[in-house]
Amino acid sequence: MSAGTTRPAAGAENTPATEVAELEAQEARLVLPHFTYEDAWALGTLLVELARERRAPVAIDIRRGAQQLFHCALPGSSADNDAWIDRKRRVVERYAESSFLVGARFRAKGTTFEQSSRLDPDRYAAHGGSFPVAVEGSGVIGSVTVSGLPQAEDHALVVQALERLKAASAGA
Repeated sequence: MSAGTTRPAAGAENTPATEVAELEAQEARLVLPHFTYEDAWALGTLLVELARERRAPVAIDIRRGAQQLFHCALPGSSADNDAWIDRKRRVVERYAESSFLVGARFRAKGTTFEQSSRLDPDRYAAHGGSFPVAVEGSGVIGSVTVSGLPQAEDHALVVQALERLKAASAGA
């Protein structure tokens, strides 16, 4: 099992609370030492490489604040993926947490984001694939989003890329 998966450890029950705790731990672990234009490029190209290895029909978006620093649409993706990116990214911008974690928090309460958030589902989607870019000492400064796979796979792809970027930053 890769570090980007959200399945529980052997013997652990996969409950909504367990899922929330695992997603919270990912976010705590994936705070970056810095996030420059070069880092955005490195993260974006890493996501493209990982997606191509999987032949994943995804679109990728990386932002710092309101500025789009990277965007790529791979074969098989469509404008619908860009719309999903926008909806998932807005959740990260509003909650400063991954879109998957926000959705999991609602599921842990026995409801859904769509039923209980009071936000327009045409503008917000708490589905996996958008992750906050957090920097040590600064907090959340942007987002990285993937759309085109089932939500857990979108999320896992982003987590895997962030883990590699952070490891490369630590080794530099």
